[in-house]
Amino acid sequence: MAAAFPALASRDLTTLSLEQLMDLKVIGASKYEQKQAEAAAAVSIITRDEIRAFGWRTLDQALASLPGIHTTYDRQYSYLGTRGFGLPGDYTTRVLVTINGNRTNEAVYDSGPTGRQFPLDLDLIERIEFIPGPGGAVYGQNAMFGVVNVITRTGAAVDGAEFAAAWQDPQALGEGRASFGKLLDNDVDVLVSVSALHAQGEDRFFNFGAAGVSGVATGLDGERKKQFFASIARGPWAFELITSDRRKDDPTGAYRSDPLVTGHYQGDRYTLAQARYQNSFPGDALQLQARLFAGRYDYTSLLSYGTAFNLAATSHWHGGELRLLYTALADHKLMFGLEAQKNTRVEQQTLDVTIPANNLLFTAPGRRVGVYAQDEWRIADTLTATLGLRVDHDNVTGTQASPRAALIWQAAPGATLKALYGRAHRAPNAYERDYSDGVSQVANPALKGERIDTLELVADHRVGRDLNLRASTYQWRMRDLVVLGIDPVSGLPQYQSGDRVTAKGLELSADKTWDWGGRLRGSLSLQQVRDASSAKLKNSPQLLGKLNFSAPLSVAGLRLGYELQYDGQRRTIDGSDTDGYAMSNLHLSTSKLAKDLEVGLGIRNLFDKRYAHPGADTNWQNALEQDGRSVRLQATYRF
Repeated sequence: MAAAFPALASRDLTTLSLEQLMDLKVIGASKYEQKQAEAAAAVSIITRDEIRAFGWRTLDQALASLPGIHTTYDRQYSYLGTRGFGLPGDYTTRVLVTINGNRTNEAVYDSGPTGRQFPLDLDLIERIEFIPGPGGAVYGQNAMFGVVNVITRTGAAVDGAEFAAAWQDPQALGEGRASFGKLLDNDVDVLVSVSALHAQGEDRFFNFGAAGVSGVATGLDGERKKQFFASIARGPWAFELITSDRRKDDPTGAYRSDPLVTGHYQGDRYTLAQARYQNSFPGDALQLQARLFAGRYDYTSLLSYGTAFNLAATSHWHGGELRLLYTALADHKLMFGLEAQKNTRVEQQTLDVTIPANNLLFTAPGRRVGVYAQDEWRIADTLTATLGLRVDHDNVTGTQASPRAALIWQAAPGATLKALYGRAHRAPNAYERDYSDGVSQVANPALKGERIDTLELVADHRVGRDLNLRASTYQWRMRDLVVLGIDPVSGLPQYQSGDRVTAKGLELSADKTWDWGGRLRGSLSLQQVRDASSAKLKNSPQLLGKLNFSAPLSVAGLRLGYELQYDGQRRTIDGSDTDGYAMSNLHLSTSKLAKDLEVGLGIRNLFDKRYAHPGADTNWQNALEQDGRSVRLQATYRF
């Protein structure tokens, strides 16, 4: 898929006008290339050069610059909140995350990785597509609040070898990468990369609340990660392999484990592979896309409850997808698809290190299959309708239908109006439905799936070639939200189908470029989310503000990247609110100090702002303090 932009692969996108940036095509909205104005969503694209300009090192850092997105970090994982929804402890199960169209949401917790658990080094990303709103009509499971599609670089874009190293304080974080990419003489495109990270973390004071313990977690915040990526492509064929192994030490007493115990950790290992074939038949009237994929996810942890316990989970899956795009019928783009996935192994284990007789094992293999169709119908020169439907069947919730409808009016050469409707669904994951240790949770085999319906109006107006304005207003309603309740029989916690949740919101954004290379991107999001009792939803900021400015400087070829983010108050588990906060990040980079060398200096939380994110019901802490100022120095050498 990255080969869709060969002409741009070697260009500095920071030198492009806004008009050229807006003409970049998007794949993730409909699984085929479209102009952004034609996509049935308020699509946003983050380019590789933006990632470099702002020094982002995790996927959620990049996504947090977009309207309506907030992040939560519990010192184990980062979670993505979209349009006001981001329950504490939610594993980002309602956003689908893909790499070149390949699903990364695994089959135990259905989590979409966006923080350091994301299995791909950000230096290998060509661009990030974010498609907000329900994508169930094309993707099925998980695509309730949005789809994140990451597109990787090609070997031709790398065109040689790259070595990168970085150091960050006060986390004592060291990071390194070695990559090689090339378009060979036989037209084979090859890219291979290895990355590693090691951090000591920070010593922080924690209050463990009901445990009656408080103190400094010394040496308990470390992290280690290894990643590998390989791709090979020739003509219509492509193959990719991704592996990632991460271990994060736990200073918080996660899952209400014993406080301040050395050796607590949680680990995640991903293996993702796919083979793709994409070709056009004579006249380009018929395009065929087919892929086979396989994945494995392993979760491991060590937590202590008087004695040590290993909590583990494993999922293996494989499947395939076939898509046809037919354009010979006048004024229509017809797409048909079939996707099937078999979860051959889905296991959860609780292992008592001291008394193996107490070990527990839960298995829940499964399968799902979906068929989908979409018609992009040009009714008139300035009016287009998109009609789509996907029907999915799985062994948990049976058959679900996800329709999509959009009407797009090109009111003027630079003005587009979109009226959008969509529905998406999510079946409960294996952890919510099947885990039962008789102490912390009991299973609920009758647990129903969730469904969301969204209405949205989007207006884009391009003023000249260097300013774009966007306004988006939406409302969504979710039914049968899966929440942690109390089993009336055992009196123990149990995941249950709750009442509906409703929301309405407004997103305003502007994007401005200058001929001298500067770019200013900003947004303001107002969002109100309420449960059935009209209470404010947990961890849902009502106001978000974003400002991103990048520009070349006249000194030593430097480029400046500055971002300002404001997050409003968030309701915590105990009903109190965290304070709203504004945080600044600064990044300076240059490639003019030496040939083939690029260096960068990044300062996150520039003014050392103190702020906290809400904790989950699995945390001792009601709110978790976030990192203060950190300084990062990075160098990349290419030859």
